[in-house]
Amino acid sequence: MEVVADEFASSQATNDQDYVVTPWQVKGNVDYDKLVEQFGTSRITDELLHKFKKITGEIHPYLKRKIFYSHRDLDWILNRYEAGEEFFLYTGRGPSENVHLGHLIPWIFTKYLQDKFGAELYFQFTDDEKFLLGTKPSIDSAKKSAYDNLLDLIALGFDPKKTFVFIDTEYMETMYPIAARIAKHITLSMEKSIFGFENSTNVGMIFFPTIEAATCFLPSVLKGKNIPCLIPAAIDQDPYWRGIAREVAPKLGFYKPAQIHCKFMPGLGQGGKMSASQPETAIFTTDSPNVVEKKVLSSFTGGRATVEEQRKLGAQADICPVYHYYYYLFEENDKELERIYNDCTSGTLLCGDCKAMLAERVKEYVIKHQEKREKAREIVDEFIVADVRGGLKKRSTISRG
Repeated sequence: MEVVADEFASSQATNDQDYVVTPWQVKGNVDYDKLVEQFGTSRITDELLHKFKKITGEIHPYLKRKIFYSHRDLDWILNRYEAGEEFFLYTGRGPSENVHLGHLIPWIFTKYLQDKFGAELYFQFTDDEKFLLGTKPSIDSAKKSAYDNLLDLIALGFDPKKTFVFIDTEYMETMYPIAARIAKHITLSMEKSIFGFENSTNVGMIFFPTIEAATCFLPSVLKGKNIPCLIPAAIDQDPYWRGIAREVAPKLGFYKPAQIHCKFMPGLGQGGKMSASQPETAIFTTDSPNVVEKKVLSSFTGGRATVEEQRKLGAQADICPVYHYYYYLFEENDKELERIYNDCTSGTLLCGDCKAMLAERVKEYVIKHQEKREKAREIVDEFIVADVRGGLKKRSTISRG
């Protein structure tokens, strides 16, 4: 079954053979500027950043550092918000493996958006997709991973009153009528063009994109009014929205979902994103402090061949995953980040010292996250919605009732 995912990936490879970006696989050194052109998205401009600051009073580091760098209709949704119309957030996770730090990047920003805009979040675990792809041997194993991954989401501090989590195979009575309405407007030729499906593709995967698109309209259906949707996610997931959800939205009488796309957190190896398929280059939220330290200290760097050469020429921070770890997650202060960069590229800071400092920060982060993760086990039912009439009743509410 693993061949299925590889088949999709190869059919959707970019023209540049150095990297591949699909909803199921990302590998190589991604050219984000080319992706904007290829996918037809828009770059986040200074004007949009000023609008964010006007509304929220600040510009999040992920926006300033262009980690979130691309969008569809972000200006439209901010204008609607300024006019008094609230929006909801939608993102999700394909529960195949343990969560690593790269997975947390869009979730952290989603939490920020929820806090600043008071927005509800609808979080979808696509256990059905992972089974159909063959990355999980059974639906039960995919569902088990979803419940485990949920602990990482809760640990980030989302508001349970405004966060609605569901697992596809447990929520299908609510989802299917919406997905069926979408499916009626999607042809096989369209999906072949969007996803590279072939005659050998199983029919479950052909129908699945309509299920992922359905969440874009879920609150509008359940609440009986049209509600704008904003999707914060990595840019590899864009085909679902541009080719399916945004295509059918006007035909069904809904707003087109807006999107804001992030880049991929690099792995600790030489090039490429952090990936569960290369566990030695990824920091998982369940890694022990010793494992975290070992991975960071053995990581690839942009250093020179010798100490003398590095003192003279400086290191290459731009290709160094250690520096990128500071950039993405472990140094919020821009001035301090600039100091690290300058010390690195001037030869003042050697790679061993830089990695040792990072290892301590990552260990501290993972230890604190794991403490919150354990506490999250006690409140899972406050986040998961039950598949009952109305579709938004939390399990905790039903059990109390």
